[in-house]
Amino acid sequence: MDHDTLAQVMRRLALDAGEAIMEIYRSDDLDVRAKLDESPVTAADEAADVLISAGLRAAFPDVPLVTEEQSASHAQDVDTFLIVDPLDGTKEFVQRRGDFTVNIAYVENGRPIRGIVYAPAKGRLFYTLADGTSVEETGEFSRGQPGDTAPIRVSEPDNAALMVVASKSHRDAATDAYIGKYDVRDMKSAGSSLKFCLVATGEADLYPRLGRTMEWDTAAGHAVLAGAGGHVVRFDDHGELRYGKAGFENPFFIAHAPGVNLRQG
Repeated sequence: MDHDTLAQVMRRLALDAGEAIMEIYRSDDLDVRAKLDESPVTAADEAADVLISAGLRAAFPDVPLVTEEQSASHAQDVDTFLIVDPLDGTKEFVQRRGDFTVNIAYVENGRPIRGIVYAPAKGRLFYTLADGTSVEETGEFSRGQPGDTAPIRVSEPDNAALMVVASKSHRDAATDAYIGKYDVRDMKSAGSSLKFCLVATGEADLYPRLGRTMEWDTAAGHAVLAGAGGHVVRFDDHGELRYGKAGFENPFFIAHAPGVNLRQG
């Protein structure tokens, strides 16, 4: 894989998808429907998926592609692949809360090593560079050359006063009980893969997820967090969260900055 080209292509496609999403977001009709699993899907999910999938297949025709909106791609048995959630946080999109993202990642030997997370309604853009380190780009985003970027790095956590981020749409009693095992200074709620990015920038120290997620939900945010020095581990044994699992379904997990004294569930 040419990582310079990968970084450029992922950034361009994420911005293109974000533009298509925002055009629909600003319209009167979001065209909300239910998929077979009862989760919502909109015209924005589908438009973004078409753009991203076509661009990735054109640029990297020999690399397997897994994308949420194409069920046939979920039957693959792969450990090195591109993976896409064209609109993560569809519930946030439908409720016009802004916490939705475009996610594109590259997984190599079961590890997400490159990724981009773009929150078009929030104006935040996070991605890994060709060397694997993570940055946040600021200013007016152009399809051409990147604007100003700043390296991002996880916090040095104070275990007596942790910053915790949790899901806005999927918060439950089990999550609250687990968070209660820590000494927490403050809590934030966020939607979609932005939670990984808040840990990556040091705005939070810990993000536990005790609920169903798929690999396309997490791979890009995982890559950005890893590039900022953070970790994502399984909830049950604190082992590394790997990718390319059967059905691409994740176990419960914890994203955190090094130095957080993880508690058992």
